[in-house]
Amino acid sequence: MPASYAYLGPEGTFTEVALRTLPEAATRELIPYVSVQSALDAVRVGEAEAAFVPIENSVEGGITTTLDELVAGAPLMIYREVLLSITFALLVRPGTGLSDIKTVSAHPAAQPQVRNWLKNNLPDAHWESAASNADAARLVQEGQYDAAFAGEFAAARYGLVPLETGIHDAENAQTRFVLVGRPARPAAPTGADKTSVVLWQRDDHPGGLRDLLGEFATRGINLMLLQSRPTGAGIGNYCFCIDAEGHISDRRVAEALMGLKRICLQVRFLGSYPRADLRPSDVEPPRLGTSDDEFVAAADWVARCQDGRF
Repeated sequence: MPASYAYLGPEGTFTEVALRTLPEAATRELIPYVSVQSALDAVRVGEAEAAFVPIENSVEGGITTTLDELVAGAPLMIYREVLLSITFALLVRPGTGLSDIKTVSAHPAAQPQVRNWLKNNLPDAHWESAASNADAARLVQEGQYDAAFAGEFAAARYGLVPLETGIHDAENAQTRFVLVGRPARPAAPTGADKTSVVLWQRDDHPGGLRDLLGEFATRGINLMLLQSRPTGAGIGNYCFCIDAEGHISDRRVAEALMGLKRICLQVRFLGSYPRADLRPSDVEPPRLGTSDDEFVAAADWVARCQDGRF
């Protein structure tokens, strides 16, 4: 396997900045790809050891391109996550003023984060989506658009100047990025972990989602993300992407996954990995009967009953 990481490029994306915060990135060749799909496919076909892509934004929610690739493509697994605070700069060619801007471009996930700023400052500008914010900057450099929303750090890379900086509609906006590789044994638990899965129901029935969520709730497992995605099998057919606190080696998480495997048409395990915020899974004392020790004791009691040792 080549010692390289693929990432959503080109150079100068927020993805690249977040990737470079990983210590191991210093020992890998970092290769930009034109899309999330192509970066993940590079891992699937063995061109890269892992791919680093955005998966969730605190303003807009899940990055659907990434979620859909993890749902529908050949299986991959999440190994790490990074949180990056996001603010935008309006990048233009030298000599461009606000009154000159008729077209603006950025990644689609950027639009909800600057919508109000656009309405107040460039109400007549036409929005054009780009494969990434850095790609939008490149297109501005080439003269296809007048301005791009991107990181201020991308200006020098593309010969642009920041006309406005610190642009954001929501304070403390963050994007979550994940390092994705081919399936293997998850890293050992840290005590501050999350587990990601995709669930498909056997059929559509009243209380179906409640049944899925009940497998987590009865074991005292907190959910951090719940997003439905269409399966492509017709209107009303959805699967569910879920992030849950804890690690697959935790007894309560493992039992929840076993329960889901029994009742779901399909369960795709996307990995157990350290939380970027390092916050322990049990931020409060666990609910009665949901600690690992209690799960172990209950399993031991059943075994003794089966052996006639109760």
